[in-house]
Amino acid sequence: EARKISREKRAQTDQSGDPSAAKRRAKAKAMADWTITELIEDYRVKILDGLGSSTKKGYGRSLEKISIRLGSLSVSQVSSSEIVELIESAKVPWSESRMLLTTARMLFKHACGRRLVYVNPCVGIELTALLGKRPAVRRRLMLTKAEIEVVFKANMNRENALAIRLLLATAVRTCELRTAKWDEFNFDVGVWSVPSSKTGPGIQIPITQAVESWLRELRPLAGTSEYVFPVRGDYKNATTKGDRPINPNTIGAAITFWQTEYKPLVRAFTPHDLRSTAKSHMRALGVPSDVSEMCLNHKLPGIEGIYDVHTYFEERKEALTRWANFLVAIDQGRETVVPA
Repeated sequence: EARKISREKRAQTDQSGDPSAAKRRAKAKAMADWTITELIEDYRVKILDGLGSSTKKGYGRSLEKISIRLGSLSVSQVSSSEIVELIESAKVPWSESRMLLTTARMLFKHACGRRLVYVNPCVGIELTALLGKRPAVRRRLMLTKAEIEVVFKANMNRENALAIRLLLATAVRTCELRTAKWDEFNFDVGVWSVPSSKTGPGIQIPITQAVESWLRELRPLAGTSEYVFPVRGDYKNATTKGDRPINPNTIGAAITFWQTEYKPLVRAFTPHDLRSTAKSHMRALGVPSDVSEMCLNHKLPGIEGIYDVHTYFEERKEALTRWANFLVAIDQGRETVVPA
């Protein structure tokens, strides 16, 4: 009798429906109809926000491309063909295409985890099959002494000319100089305290006499800005964004314009090539390899890099002074002396 009653109750439940089960089915159906735009928003909140700043930035740009191209499609509609078309139609460099494919793969991994789809449409897609072999990475260029002489005589804006000199003399990354603030410089003790960033740890850079001289020349040109290289002229007047540093491409664009317009006897170079130029010339001036690496804020290789917390400040000061004096001699047209 008890079994009969139990069967009757189950039958009644099946006929009337379980409200909680109905809600679960409705939620599952709604999720099954998610668009790529909705998936991206869920991914941003639950995954992207927890990633490192550099990864977050790279994935963020790729997610924008995915949203523009596939945003209106439902997640279940996207097949491998759509992913292939996304990559091929992007028309971006190989490295950016790789980031786009990686981001799409991680996005659909999230979709699989939520059971919106059961197979990641990015599985099996190889970038080499779509775009061919990755192009050879451009080797860093070292400007010769003769080329530096030509660069120092370049017909360009004085702020840009001083930026090139400072990049050479300090061997810092372009972003570190571009975003430098006046309160980072202590001329009394001769130290520039570069803060940590996504490109490298913070470091205290010795300020040589030449660097101090060029910075003091820049001080009145910067006006009331807290930045050494604030945004300039019409760009500053046309914006309401307030005090900010020059655009990331400003120095590179100035170099490119000068080379295109005046066709000097200098190989095409980028601001980052000035770091490799500094390193190579310091080695030629007798600076030890480990010191030149530290001047570039590079971590020393192997066990030494793990355990050696010495900042080499005095050694770097001597090396950068020797290098800056070499640059000043070129700038002033004097004879330079390189140790035998």
